Amino acid sequence: MERLERSGDIIGYTVVLRADAVDQRIRGIMLVEIEGHAADRVVRALGGFPEVSTIHTTNGRWDLVVELGTASLTDFDAVLRRIRLIPGITGSETSLLLATPRTTRARLT
Repeated sequence: MERLERSGDIIGYTVVLRADAVDQRIRGIMLVEIEGHAADRVVRALGGFPEVSTIHTTNGRWDLVVELGTASLTDFDAVLRRIRLIPGITGSETSLLLATPRTTRARLT
């Protein structure tokens, strides 16, 4: 492990929890449209939200794909409202994640 760390093959560590052990019971994907050259500013603003787990840049109709999660639907609604107020965001579409029948992130036994 030390050799792999020194060589740069290992760049970090993470903890993977069972889905039922995670406080964020409500999860979703938010597609975000950004005006002009505001992408960096919007990404920085989104990075300040503890509910945001991942931000992806993309091409096509939507500029960002944002993964987020909260403990309740009320909290989820509140964070969506706050995100939509970020200057530079011109549109969004959000889908709730209902189940994860397959993932390649980790295999728990």
